[in-house]
Amino acid sequence: MNFHRGRRLRKTASLRTTFRETRIAPENLVQPFFVVDSDDEGFESPIDSMPGQFQLGLKSLEEQVSVAVDAGITSIILFGIPKLKDNIASQAYAENGIIQRAVRSLKSRFPDLIVITDVCLCEYMDHGHCGIVKNNLVLNDPSLEILGKTALSHARAGSDMVAPSDMMDGRVKHIRNLLDAEGYYELPIMSYAVKYASSFYGPFREAAKSTPSFGDRKTYQMNPANSREARREAMADIEEGADIIMVKPALPYLDIIRDLRQNFSLPVAAYQVSGEYSLIKAGARLGHIDEKQMVMETITSIKRAGADLILTYFARDIALWLKQEE
Repeated sequence: MNFHRGRRLRKTASLRTTFRETRIAPENLVQPFFVVDSDDEGFESPIDSMPGQFQLGLKSLEEQVSVAVDAGITSIILFGIPKLKDNIASQAYAENGIIQRAVRSLKSRFPDLIVITDVCLCEYMDHGHCGIVKNNLVLNDPSLEILGKTALSHARAGSDMVAPSDMMDGRVKHIRNLLDAEGYYELPIMSYAVKYASSFYGPFREAAKSTPSFGDRKTYQMNPANSREARREAMADIEEGADIIMVKPALPYLDIIRDLRQNFSLPVAAYQVSGEYSLIKAGARLGHIDEKQMVMETITSIKRAGADLILTYFARDIALWLKQEE
């Protein structure tokens, strides 16, 4: 009989591995960490909605990063939780702010680790929005100055890459100009170019203590119904100087990842966000799914769609699983 026998190359584990089209490696992954400005540097508080994730003091952060590095992780991204929040996000760009201290500490201990810093203001604002607020409106252009100061302070602390996630128009150009003016020509910008106003962010807002005190973020984050707009947002950030463009969230927007991959030559990152993480954890806890298998399937789908870099709270676990399979 003459018909396609695709099963020939699936018959054994060795054959399936040999002809695997999409491969995941630790260097494809970025592990996020939440660092808290606490007098107790050994502070470690579990995040209820994200089992296995913690708010960490500086010493605890170093210990957790060490575990990730030993597992094979080569890149991390930091989110800061300050002691003080105000209406100008002063701790976001303070010389001795929590992120600035964390970067100096980690680069001293792990010089080869790629330390990425999230550049946003929501964790540092007393109202929880990502920019300057006046009359309950988030103002775009006045917010750029603070975002630029924040990115520059991260660069001075030793960050290997800054990642603006605020979705203010023009922020990539503003940050690029400031960095270049200070001599940080080679510091890359990973832009959250396509960040949707998503329902998948809920657990993160608990973790980072960044829930808006009024309204929502739909005036600056993207409409989940829009896809053509994603290409415009990515093109704008590329023209302004972004080195990497990101899609966030990842799994509900695989079509967007694929579209950017096919239309732009820059590296594409994707963020498997807190809600994606928590859903898998909850399903596994209830016994409905196999956690490892679902994690690897979802991560593979994100990579297959075209992501070069994947930010995921499962990064360390995946690296350990891959090491066990060697």
